[in-house]
Formats: sequence, C-alpha cells, structure tokens
Amino acid sequence: QVQLVESGGGLVQPGGSLRLSCAASGSIFSIYTMGWYRQSPGKQRELVARISSGGSTYYADSVKGRFTISRDNAKNTVHLQMNSLKPEDTAVYYCTAAPPASAYRYWGQGTQVNVSS
Repeated sequence: QVQLVESGGGLVQPGGSLRLSCAASGSIFSIYTMGWYRQSPGKQRELVARISSGGSTYYADSVKGRFTISRDNAKNTVHLQMNSLKPEDTAVYYCTAAPPASAYRYWGQGTQVNVSS
C-alpha cells in the first residue's frame, strides 16, 4: 500500500513557474515508477511525465523543455518543476506510483494548477 500526497499547486501568471511535490509513504519508494498526470475540465486525463526507479524519464510533447521530473529516494519524494507555464497547463495534477511489472497505479488526491493573468 502506498499513500501519495501532492503539494505546490496554485495560481501563477503565464510564463511563471511552479514546483509540485509528492510525498510517498507506506512502501519501498525507490522501486516504483513515479509519474505526474493532469486533467482539465472536459479533457481526458493525460500523462505529463514519469521517472523510473533507475532515473529514466519520459515527457509528453506538450511539456518537453519546460517541465522537469525528479525524485529523491532518500526523502520518498518526487517533484515536477514547471517553467514557462501556459494557460493550457491549467489542470488538476496527480502524482502516481506504479509497482514494478504491474499495470496498477496508486494515485494521490491531486493539486490544482491555474495559469492565468
């Protein structure tokens, strides 16, 4: 069992930055693939970025070059640094944890990000 708690969302102007954090507890954090998804009203939930236990990363095309995912296994945390934010980045952002060799994901409760002038 894994519990995930996101933080760091809020309101930011276009071009600004936010750093999301996700604190994990309850299991062996270092072996999980960690990810960030987002969902905005009327749209499907989409994968934004993920980082494997070995540190390999993946980014959606829409955020490449602007977002950076990182993990700190000693602190059981994963971060999403979001720069050059655009209004279309407005969404609820969810942290996920995927056990090795499993299609199952644990989900956090989500944190709202609003990009608006």
